[in-house]
Amino acid sequence: MAAGHLPQLWGALGLSRGALASRLTPLRPLGLLLPPQPRWLLLSSSRGASGDGGLEANPFFEKYQSKIEDLRRSNPDIFESRMEKRDEVKKQPVGHSNQAEFVKCMEEKAKEVKETKKGFTKNKTLDSILNVEMMKHKKPEDIKQIWKQYYSGEDTVYAVIPGKTYDLMWKRIQNCPSFLYALPRKEGYEFFVGQWSGAELHFTSLINIQTRGEAVPSQLILYHYPELQEEKGIVLMTAEMDSKYLSVQEAQCLASQVQLFYATDRQEVYQLVETFNHQPAEFKYMSVIAELEHSKVGDELRPQEDPPSPSA
Repeated sequence: MAAGHLPQLWGALGLSRGALASRLTPLRPLGLLLPPQPRWLLLSSSRGASGDGGLEANPFFEKYQSKIEDLRRSNPDIFESRMEKRDEVKKQPVGHSNQAEFVKCMEEKAKEVKETKKGFTKNKTLDSILNVEMMKHKKPEDIKQIWKQYYSGEDTVYAVIPGKTYDLMWKRIQNCPSFLYALPRKEGYEFFVGQWSGAELHFTSLINIQTRGEAVPSQLILYHYPELQEEKGIVLMTAEMDSKYLSVQEAQCLASQVQLFYATDRQEVYQLVETFNHQPAEFKYMSVIAELEHSKVGDELRPQEDPPSPSA
């Protein structure tokens, strides 16, 4: 895929190649919203022959099937317990998420994120990418160009973030280290949880968390490098992702939403992040989707409607 960037996002957001750990809790939905009449794909109260409670009905089941089967074989009691909890949350009001326990678990497990970076680069420092001392002698515009050229032949996500924007984000991250993101799919939306660990942002899908529970691996990590912020007024960002689960465009969509929700100057938008972290019982996932559609972030991932046929 050819590299590119979105000038309206952090000055440069490009395409190039490049964990959250929590227990199964009452957070819902199971990762998918289906239009035109919103409903959540939840587990059936009656167990099928496979014992999965209708989990195969979820369009994302096939992608996670092997991991779910591993859990079923290795820990059948844990698997059955999680399936029963999925039945319980069906009774919750549609459009309303009660995940206080979920947020608490994420805070408790955040310190374990660095230990669960399976398949990703450990200690991915800026010095491992470029010569930081040399960059200190260059102008910010030159550094931006070097960063862009470095990743122009790769398929991953990268960005150059203005220092003041990152300051705002960093302040908010300390207060609100996690959030729920919606990724447009052909069938509707798949949800991903983003958990900050220092300057790293780890993403994993909600269905992955709900079915696997402990030690869920990251599927996308955004690395932020503030080493040049004080002198040059910029923060460099790049990413690594598990290509089995995410394409570059999908990773770019998630990265764009970080700017949308954490760097916004609209308090009502950032309030969604605050509510998720501090008033989880009041959090409504439909508000995330509404803001995503309003901003048009991820439009390229949404299925295009066929043009109306000309009248005879």
